[in-house]
Amino acid sequence: MTYVLKIAIHATPGAKRTEAAGAHGDALRVRLGAPPVDGKANAALIDWAAVAFGVPRKQVELLHGAAGRQKVLGIHLNSAADLATAREQVARWMANES
Repeated sequence: MTYVLKIAIHATPGAKRTEAAGAHGDALRVRLGAPPVDGKANAALIDWAAVAFGVPRKQVELLHGAAGRQKVLGIHLNSAADLATAREQVARWMANES
């Protein structure tokens, strides 16, 4: 059984580096170190999420928002414990903590 964490993202492309940057309303703000050209920003977002959540890139999918700043990511996790840990990390990022 896999568990899916859906995360609302507000993407800001063209930043110096890719990183979580607190909350934007109910979404997690992520600065992307790639331009919004030819899918580069979306690829950077997926790469960042895979590393941040410790999953293979194929376990991260862009569910909504391929052409805009408002996006929804789906992170496929292997256990309820992984899901709980991921939720806690998102909450820390939303509170602008490491």
